[in-house]
Amino acid sequence: MTKTYKTLTEGPILHHIKAIAIPASVGFLFNTLFNVVDTLYVGRLSTEALAGLSFSFPLFFLMVSFGLGTSQAITALTGHDIGQKEFKHYHTYIKNGVMLTGLIGGIFALLGIFAVPSIFTLMGASNETLALGARYTQTIYLGSVLFAYNFLISGVLNAEGNTKPFRNFLILGFFLNIALNPLFIFGWFGLPRLSTLGVALATLIVQLLGTAYLTRSLFKSDYFTWETFKNAPVKWKEIRSVFQQSLPISLSNATIALGVFVINYFAALYGGDNAVAAYGAALRIEQLLFLPTIGLNIAALSIVAQNFGAKKYDRMKEAVMKSGIIGLIIMGASMVITFIAAPFLMPLFIDESSVIQEGVNYLRIATVGFTSYIFLNISVSTLQAIKKPGFSLFIGIYRQFFPIIVFWLLGGVFGLGVTGVWWGIVGVNWSAAVIIVPYTIHRFKKATSSA
Repeated sequence: MTKTYKTLTEGPILHHIKAIAIPASVGFLFNTLFNVVDTLYVGRLSTEALAGLSFSFPLFFLMVSFGLGTSQAITALTGHDIGQKEFKHYHTYIKNGVMLTGLIGGIFALLGIFAVPSIFTLMGASNETLALGARYTQTIYLGSVLFAYNFLISGVLNAEGNTKPFRNFLILGFFLNIALNPLFIFGWFGLPRLSTLGVALATLIVQLLGTAYLTRSLFKSDYFTWETFKNAPVKWKEIRSVFQQSLPISLSNATIALGVFVINYFAALYGGDNAVAAYGAALRIEQLLFLPTIGLNIAALSIVAQNFGAKKYDRMKEAVMKSGIIGLIIMGASMVITFIAAPFLMPLFIDESSVIQEGVNYLRIATVGFTSYIFLNISVSTLQAIKKPGFSLFIGIYRQFFPIIVFWLLGGVFGLGVTGVWWGIVGVNWSAAVIIVPYTIHRFKKATSSA
């Protein structure tokens, strides 16, 4: 029986952007709210527990970055195959991507067992903060293969423009997390009080259920057939192909985790645990504000990848331009809202006045850099879609390691303290945007020039 395929190579670009970006943004809204729920519960335990969760963020994001990297690589590669109508090779990429996620999950499980406490010590965590944060992170790392697999399947579905299954999983996960967290954290109904370990266990249960649901969604995909997948070869060459596409993306994402490590280090140096806790809580607020841009990034990647495979270059350009314009409008509005509402948002996450004030200070400074993320992220998505992700790694390294010098100068030499760290973040992001946009335009023109 011949399948009828949906395609992003035909029809209005704006329609495709909305159809992809809105479900993706809604899904990541609930994913962020998932983390907000964790932060709210942990904040009621103690400042040490909240600081421990803040210290854990770079390590958690390091793990997620490799899952996201594989997901985005699979979206680009399978999207290109869809545009070329190479459906057999599409299945080969999926099968070898599954092999790669198993390897990634195993590596992080080993890191969780042997390396996490030492890394927390290196970041400056100590005593109860270290114990609570490390316990959470070690447990999450043991279940990292679930995260990796779920990201992979969502990447496959994104390639065909179907972001609804991952959205549904994230919504369901949010409500399930609300129910599971207090059971495990506080020991309700006779269960043991597990503190931050309970947060991790609740998360892994949600991920396991998500694995079952997303697998079912893949089997119902317009493009996927079990027989073709089963007969697809497992080859090191294909695993390496996925890995080579994903590695720059993964490492670029991983530098964000390292960047948060740097920020936490200097925040702790200049402002102590209060500044670290304030940044951790404010980061949750930023994540909520940036959600629409995540959906736009996925839309740009999916649409450009398919049309690149189909050699429909005008549609690629239209997708990039419209995604960028929509993003700038959204972030411009977010700047105004955040500056005004910051004093009312921070108390939702912490009730210590000094932490609240520092969080407000950070958020108001951060608004100056909001629109820089549009230029950065749409550029990165475009480079991924045309199979040129390498430069994103350079930008990632620049954004996360150059701040070491900037924070030292502004915070220490010029005496701005932790406020210098906040302004340093803004300055580095804008300078990175100025670098990557011209490069992306150059690569785009070269990739789409007619032979």
